[in-house]
Amino acid sequence: MDRNMRPAGAPPEGMEHPDHRVDFQLSPGDIQAVRFGVSPGHELAHAVRVLLRPAQHPLQWGWLRRVRERLPREPFALLTQIIGTDGYLPDFLTTDPRWDLTPADELAALREAALPGIRVDLGKMVLRSSGERQATLTRMRSDPERARELIADAWEQVWDAVLAPAWPQLERLLRADIAVRARTITTGGIAAMAGDLHHTVRWSDGAVRVKLRRHSEDVDCRGGGLVLVPSVMSSWGCMVITEPPAQPTLFYPARGVTAGWARDAADLAGALGALLGPVRAGILLQAHIARTTSQIAGDAGIAASTASHHLTVLRDAGLIASSREGNRMMHLRTPLGEALVGATL
Repeated sequence: MDRNMRPAGAPPEGMEHPDHRVDFQLSPGDIQAVRFGVSPGHELAHAVRVLLRPAQHPLQWGWLRRVRERLPREPFALLTQIIGTDGYLPDFLTTDPRWDLTPADELAALREAALPGIRVDLGKMVLRSSGERQATLTRMRSDPERARELIADAWEQVWDAVLAPAWPQLERLLRADIAVRARTITTGGIAAMAGDLHHTVRWSDGAVRVKLRRHSEDVDCRGGGLVLVPSVMSSWGCMVITEPPAQPTLFYPARGVTAGWARDAADLAGALGALLGPVRAGILLQAHIARTTSQIAGDAGIAASTASHHLTVLRDAGLIASSREGNRMMHLRTPLGEALVGATL
């Protein structure tokens, strides 16, 4: 399965053609199925590329300063052989992005990735490499089961060292971006949202058009819609997935990514605490997953009645939404709450 991940708007590498583009053709059914997702695997792959070429990614320097000393050298070296510095990314490193995809889900999918697909992807990387890297990839292709185990172990170790500590901040940025885009669709429509994704993306005659460096293609989304995936680590530009059976996908830079995005969670809590008060700030920060009033009270170390009062204030301000599931009341950040947390980052 070739998901055909192609870079768009990346730093120049050789001569670019001014007319190269991918058009995601959207029927009325596709427009109804446009949706957003997150991709931990995409973030990790581009984190590896940032670590390989830090000078090209100044917005990641704050994060780089925090993680360089704890980078596991051998697992990282293995991933660099698989991922490389630019261009095509092997399909098996990521699963299809979705709203509720977690790093654990991504790793579990990698450990169960189909061996024929791994052989195909490694074969493509062999053709795109030379020298010792090519020899390493050729050996791995000859034993895809062993390669899958080694790559998954390396993925887990590098993730735990360099992205797991920053994932809460990174995920908040991703979800805040999605909240803003969803609101733009509500107020301005799909065309307004698409035109604001990146300077290489625009709405054109019923299609989302993405300028590319070396490739042109018309993609019929065939009623399945388009998945839009914000990214913090690939903040330089866009990438696309175009070939079936994968869902047509567009990765784009998330809003609000600055050199300070990876600051310590305590700093973020302090900034929100100054605005909302420390207890309400803590409730809002942890409201990216739905929890009951009792769970919120327990996590905050307060009485249920006090938690209920704080939730009422946050709900009246439009930052928390509450809904009933059976006999339980569940509380979750609203798009406005996501945007507030993202803006504080």
